[in-house]
Amino acid sequence: MSASIKNTLRSIDFFATLNSEQIDDLASISTINNYDKDYILHYEKKRSEQLLFLVDGLAKAYKIDKHNNEIFLYYIYKNSLLSEISNLKNDFLFSFSNIELIQESQILSIDYKRFKEKFLNNNLLQVELTNEIISHSQQLQALVNREFIFGSVAKVAMMISSDLDMFNKLSRNNISLILHINPATLSRVLNRLRRNKIIDIIHGRVDILNSFDLKAIFEGQDV
Repeated sequence: MSASIKNTLRSIDFFATLNSEQIDDLASISTINNYDKDYILHYEKKRSEQLLFLVDGLAKAYKIDKHNNEIFLYYIYKNSLLSEISNLKNDFLFSFSNIELIQESQILSIDYKRFKEKFLNNNLLQVELTNEIISHSQQLQALVNREFIFGSVAKVAMMISSDLDMFNKLSRNNISLILHINPATLSRVLNRLRRNKIIDIIHGRVDILNSFDLKAIFEGQDV
């Protein structure tokens, strides 16, 4: 049995409660693979027999609308579950979205049917999986707010508050595409937040000056 798989499992927070014997058991039904940037890990509505974790790298979830436009959903970071769990009764998984790797990435694959038999059916890792389902539900709730409820100021404020590092890594044009606002609107929103001393912008990078007022914008409070 590969020591690297066991070491990888120990490095993922999801498996932190497992003892050495359980890690060995999990390693026996697991594999690790490396993928290139831009690889499509899976497509929406496709069936999968593997439970997938992003060990290292970066991925994005997205959907395609009826006009063949990409609708960005969220980023997935290392040490995270990639698979989307909507039903614990089945021995297989269905993907809600497309998952594309935007960096060279390392993926842990676990035989989902055997994972259920060995762990979930024996009351192991059930809390962890439930927490992942709740987290995914919250991501989708944030998506609904972003796409259908929030105006441009709230969209920008939420992205800065929830993922400042990624906001600063992306070009302003890419941020505009993700938030479905035009670049001129994004520029006006950033200048407004700066004038209100909620953020500062130094050499193009955003710093948060007042996190309370920033969150109040998209939590429906007055600033």
